[in-house]
Amino acid sequence: MNIRKKIPIAIFAAILLASSGNLAAQQKHQKPPDDSAQGQDKSGMDHDMPGMNIDQDMPGMKMGGNDSDRQAENGAVSAMSHMHHHQMGPHMYMTALRPSNPEDWKKADGIVQELRESIEKYKDYHVALSDGFHIFMPNLPQAEYHFTNYENAFVESFTFDPARPTSLLYKKTKTGYDLIGAMYTMPKRVTEEQLNSRVPLSVAQWHLHTKLCMPPKGERAHADFTKFGFQGSILSKEACDEAGGTYYPVIFGWMVHVYPFEGSREKIWGQ
Repeated sequence: MNIRKKIPIAIFAAILLASSGNLAAQQKHQKPPDDSAQGQDKSGMDHDMPGMNIDQDMPGMKMGGNDSDRQAENGAVSAMSHMHHHQMGPHMYMTALRPSNPEDWKKADGIVQELRESIEKYKDYHVALSDGFHIFMPNLPQAEYHFTNYENAFVESFTFDPARPTSLLYKKTKTGYDLIGAMYTMPKRVTEEQLNSRVPLSVAQWHLHTKLCMPPKGERAHADFTKFGFQGSILSKEACDEAGGTYYPVIFGWMVHVYPFEGSREKIWGQ
């Protein structure tokens, strides 16, 4: 199955770009939207994870189209890419840090060791490309560039292997890209206990992108992204409906960044 062809590239790219940067800042722990932690369906998949039909579920968000659409999409993604960890605001839900304990840190250290060893070869970003990782918006200036493997994203919905991240994180240089980290994912409907079973919540903060209001399709070229999108002021379905937009309580799944080449646990897990 060609997973890549089923991925909604514009939206998935926007989500990843919006989460760029170190997730160090601890935000106020809020109750997630009602549909964000109801448990997996029988398939284990999330309908907003790889495999969803973006043309049906989020019409108008497929990359491409006419010039005005592409200009609007690029503008939206550009705005999202500047959302650093201290600016994520109300559209970011993060798990609360649980009390630290030696068992969790031992598990986390093991994850980091496996991850570091498995992605060492990807310090040559050409190897990552040849192994099926794809760069999001390579011509758009970003704090971090996500190289995502869609097959990994699919398998991550069912099983966890520390050596198999969904995305690799790079800093762009004059000559290419420098590898700095990786990202794991899980479907949005898993519980926090399921997140904790993969990467302990006393060590890392998983995050969701929430309360998203996308502008009307016909107005994308002139959309007011102070109101719409990941930096927008619209936070409720009622306000989004009034503005003519399309509201998503939660979009895509849980994500967590890891920086295994850093020199301390705190920097590795972004605390």
